[in-house]
Amino acid sequence: MPINPAARRAPGGSTPNIHPASAAPSRDRDLTGRAAELELLMRPEPRPGAHKVVVLVLDGIYPFELGIPHRVLGSANGRYQVLSASVDGQPVRTDSDLTVTPPHGPEVLAEADTVIIPPYAITQASAAAADSRALDALSRVRPGTRLVSICTGAFLLAAAGLLDGRRATTHWALTDHFRELFPRVVLDAGVLFVDHGDVLTSAGAASGVDVCLHLVRQDHGSEVANQVARYCVVPPYRDGGQAQYIERPLPPASGTGTGPTRDWALQRLELPLSLDELAAHATMSTRTFARRFQEETGLSPGRWLTQQRLRRARHLLESSDLPVERVAHEVGFATATSLRRHLAAEAGVAPSAYRRTFRAPGPTAGDVAPVLQ
Repeated sequence: MPINPAARRAPGGSTPNIHPASAAPSRDRDLTGRAAELELLMRPEPRPGAHKVVVLVLDGIYPFELGIPHRVLGSANGRYQVLSASVDGQPVRTDSDLTVTPPHGPEVLAEADTVIIPPYAITQASAAAADSRALDALSRVRPGTRLVSICTGAFLLAAAGLLDGRRATTHWALTDHFRELFPRVVLDAGVLFVDHGDVLTSAGAASGVDVCLHLVRQDHGSEVANQVARYCVVPPYRDGGQAQYIERPLPPASGTGTGPTRDWALQRLELPLSLDELAAHATMSTRTFARRFQEETGLSPGRWLTQQRLRRARHLLESSDLPVERVAHEVGFATATSLRRHLAAEAGVAPSAYRRTFRAPGPTAGDVAPVLQ
């Protein structure tokens, strides 16, 4: 499209005096200045006497979680100085196709006010026997230093004996393995984090954001934590715990035993099924049916029915606009109050909060639906 030279003239018909050679460097300086201002706003220099946080970078580190302490605590207007350290001062292989080079070695751990251990890839063998270099590095931490783990970082704290007799958490998918390795730790698989004051453990992935915001809230109050959350575009506090994210697959049904009755019950969850009805369908006595059911599923018939009703309720909350009262009726709870009570016990949230978390928002004005070819 041709450009009309008159369109470039200044008001009054005169042509502005433009020198392209000098204008470009000026624009570059303006952009550089604005970038510097933005960087200072988003990540200001640490204040004098700022709380020193050292992030221990272990072999197989997950890059996403590695960046959480820097992003969250680094957005607290200079209240924290966040440093990264490896166990030997050398580059560290991540679980992705990249390597990171922390600027510090383990010596800075002795200067830390808080030490954070992000998650790292573990195997069955490495979980059972932690890297001796990591344990040596952890031994440099001064008494009274606050320790924080994210996800599998709890395995290192447990291997060092720092969680014995304490309540702790880690990623829900690893809880059985964790309990086998560290029976002296009181593991809670349903929470986002556990705070003992001197030791904090958090669940998987994004729960690192939750625990870091919690640190800011504990150290500097809710107003500062809320401001940090706004900078990071995350909620300042999440309802419920990680229980709402746990997958609970159905036990496989078989052609014998109680399997056919379980299949039959799943097609009638909206009905008030009794133990007598279930046993009659299986042509067993109630005593025999209850015993066989427990052996095959690990649950009582009543508990199993509740789990399946909740499973279906969660699906309806995620995928439909049905009112909570209708959802309760569709899955066999007598009242919406009963659904709320059971869901709160399982997932730690009310049905409305669960729906807000997992329901995909509908299209808004200006959205264009993709065309399927």
